[in-house]
Amino acid sequence: MAGAPKSTCIILLLPLLLLGATASSLPLLNSSLPDPAAVVADFHSKLARSRRRMQESGGCMTGNPIDDCWRCAGTNWWQDRQRLADCGIGFGRNAVGGKGGPYYTVTDPSDLDPVNPLPGTLRYGVIQEGPLWIVFARDMTIRLNEELLVNSYKTLDGRGASVHIAGGACITLQYVSNVILHNLHVHDCVAAGDANVRSSPTHSGWRTRSDGDGISLFSARDVWVDHCALSRCADGLVDAIMGSTGITVSNSYFSHHDEVMLLGHSDGYLPDSGMQVTIAFNHFGVQLVQRMPRCRRGYFHIVNNDYTAWEMYAIGGSAGPTINSQGNRYVAPANPNAKEVTKRVDTEEGQWNGWNWRTEGDMMVNGAFFVPSGEGMEAIYQKASSVDPKSSALVDQLTMGAGVLGGPRDNGEAAAYEGVNYAGSAAGGGSGVAGGGGNGYGYLGMVYASSGHWSCRSHSILALTTLVLAIICLHPRIV
Repeated sequence: MAGAPKSTCIILLLPLLLLGATASSLPLLNSSLPDPAAVVADFHSKLARSRRRMQESGGCMTGNPIDDCWRCAGTNWWQDRQRLADCGIGFGRNAVGGKGGPYYTVTDPSDLDPVNPLPGTLRYGVIQEGPLWIVFARDMTIRLNEELLVNSYKTLDGRGASVHIAGGACITLQYVSNVILHNLHVHDCVAAGDANVRSSPTHSGWRTRSDGDGISLFSARDVWVDHCALSRCADGLVDAIMGSTGITVSNSYFSHHDEVMLLGHSDGYLPDSGMQVTIAFNHFGVQLVQRMPRCRRGYFHIVNNDYTAWEMYAIGGSAGPTINSQGNRYVAPANPNAKEVTKRVDTEEGQWNGWNWRTEGDMMVNGAFFVPSGEGMEAIYQKASSVDPKSSALVDQLTMGAGVLGGPRDNGEAAAYEGVNYAGSAAGGGSGVAGGGGNGYGYLGMVYASSGHWSCRSHSILALTTLVLAIICLHPRIV
């Protein structure tokens, strides 16, 4: 074909050159936290403060820095709901949700018209512009006819009611930021789509068929999922793809599912190299099979979770992710062929032995074992660390409230998990002080959060695009 005209080249290159002039303000790839060491230092102080308060005063303090932050602040949480937004940890700590915005109360569990939702419905609230703190007037089960497209700066706060999003489509966070999902039952989600759905007060559009995830993140950032119960969905329970980053999944209860959590779109999708995710204080419960999580490319800190069994593997990955497993308890299944915690998916050992996977302070029970790789990459591991790990001996204490608060912590499939002091072997050190359970949560009746900017561009992508166009313009024969 003929080469590109010079006028066309100038038109194509000029915007890129102008953008390049401001590129210094853009983060590396899509990384929301370019200095993970600062996150480590921040959480060091939060953990120290929480443990010190637990030792000094007991009461409601548990040593779990998230829960202690909003439960033990000296005020009634239902009168100070928005304090929750100040309690995030890890890579999703900047998710402010609807902090500073008004309250919106869901009074109507119906979802009759996804294009023109009625005031009082959940869909009407989540599509609004600006910060909004969404609470629920009573117990309810919401069966969504189409994906719930949540807009930026929203908190869905299920405390004080038993809220089930179940039996239909579920939650999608696409091209949005600053979302907090708290205290929700999400289960039995199905595929939907081939329909028009509203995503903001001024826009609705055609949606192709969805996968049926419980919570789907697509190019989303600064997202915090806390104290949710997830099970039995058509695809994943939590999936984050297409450059999503700045994510924390904490204090949640996972059960009854095959492919639990996918973090990364595909092995060849380079923007996921900037993905940063913290998985902390969760309970991975009965009848889970694999992907807790399954990671691609980015940095993943998996800390102080309780894995009570799996059928294939617990943590998997491909395309060279950095995985830092610290202070978890891994209880292997009876199957002698499924004792390994880790799985390098569709990759030969000669390719993965340089990947940065390590275990530190983990407790291995019933023959569980973790295969590390990339020994001696301390600097890389530090970047993957987003919180200060505690010993696996404290897993019972840190995960005893995992799941939905104020009722059954799971989705009703199993008896509430009380926590078991398993005997096991630890891969690293650390010890702690068991804290008092205290006053409990009381009746969880009817809380709101700093802003953040985001960009999916990177210096490298910008430079590469400019270079390709320049080559085309200067050497038209190559095309």
